[in-house]
Amino acid sequence: MIRLDHVDKQYMDHHALDDINVTFEDNQTTVILGPSGAGKSTLLRSLNLLEQPQSGIYQIGDEKIDFSKELSTKLVLRVRQLTGMVFQSWNLFPHLTIMQNITEGPIYVLKQSKKLAEARALQLLQQVGLEEAKDRYPSQLSGGQQQRISICRALAMDPEYILFDEPTSALDPELEAQVLRVLLDLAKMKQSMVVVTHNIEFARRVADKIVFLENGKIEFDGTVDEFFNHPTDRIHEFLTGMQF
Repeated sequence: MIRLDHVDKQYMDHHALDDINVTFEDNQTTVILGPSGAGKSTLLRSLNLLEQPQSGIYQIGDEKIDFSKELSTKLVLRVRQLTGMVFQSWNLFPHLTIMQNITEGPIYVLKQSKKLAEARALQLLQQVGLEEAKDRYPSQLSGGQQQRISICRALAMDPEYILFDEPTSALDPELEAQVLRVLLDLAKMKQSMVVVTHNIEFARRVADKIVFLENGKIEFDGTVDEFFNHPTDRIHEFLTGMQF
């Protein structure tokens, strides 16, 4: 379980996170929705300690972190092993093959043998339908394929949670569908996930819980049914604005 209590983050005169209190349960998919600039990415990045709020308590597993204190490098690395991150851009190493991209972390960080890391990588590639790409380089793959590889890379580290920050925003609709199918499969396997997205239909189909963020504040934290079928006036306005 991940839990945030009274988390606050400010940038100069911008209140990015305003007294955030939220829990992300194990084996569930939580989708974070909200307008641009609401603080969604800041919240997600705080879970991976890419951002450090000025105050509040962050609990993940047995770790309890006080954001008002300086965080040690050892603690940051420990939390990042628990929270795999998948970004908008796939950030693969261009000079490494796909197999090397996936096995780099397990071999050098988790200290796995090359044989074990490659066997796990091949299993993950098969899971996303890209086993034939193992000896290619990132530049030889489409954007959708590269994003699926970045998901494999995150899964290879065996994190407790995978955090997705707009994983399909840079893709056209066809490639987006490829990546969303992978996320749907992970959700069915009960992989713990927190997903920031603008894809409303994905949220409707996959989420166990929805968190709606606006102006750095959580305005909704509840079920998919309540969000879509019994929305507040503000959520109704948001959903209507997202329709084409």
